[in-house]
Amino acid sequence: MDTHANAHASGARPVLEGPDIARMLTRIAHEIVERAKGADDVVLLGIPTRGVFLAQRLAAKLEQITERKVPCGSLDITMYRDDLRMQPPRALARTEIPGDGIDGRLVVLVDDVLFSGRTIRAALDALNDIGRPRAVQLAVLVDRGHRELPIRADYVGKNLPTSLRETVKVLVAEEDGRDAVLLGVKPAAADERQP
Repeated sequence: MDTHANAHASGARPVLEGPDIARMLTRIAHEIVERAKGADDVVLLGIPTRGVFLAQRLAAKLEQITERKVPCGSLDITMYRDDLRMQPPRALARTEIPGDGIDGRLVVLVDDVLFSGRTIRAALDALNDIGRPRAVQLAVLVDRGHRELPIRADYVGKNLPTSLRETVKVLVAEEDGRDAVLLGVKPAAADERQP
């Protein structure tokens, strides 16, 4: 969620399509089961907006693998962002914590794009106000690099090296009508353009 610039306007091209994303989520689900030794105490929390849909899909895949219900919710980080005063006001999303809570559980945060790491830092702060998990892990569909904080994903669908001029936009069918990852280029700022 760190970068959702208007990829459509910049002639973005798809680098991943629906079947690629489905395969990545299946692989991540298997990795979670393997590392968590069965996923008995796993709780998935998606970071709005697209991270929530990805978390729901991961929960369904985990349920197929483990044959047990995997709690899934959402974690709004809006009020924990460090760029709140520099951004236009944004609507609060919902935080929905599964009924059994997160205390003593393995919480897997789920987001679409890992970029600077600031969104995840905000998510860790938000999580701290809700409870005390046994451990916290991070699953992302795309890691595009350019970290500004010492944050690393435990589960990555695809490492996608990018330049800072490029944009990465994840589309999910539930929100956008199709599944894809688009790579685009930010328009040059007026002062960067040739006279």
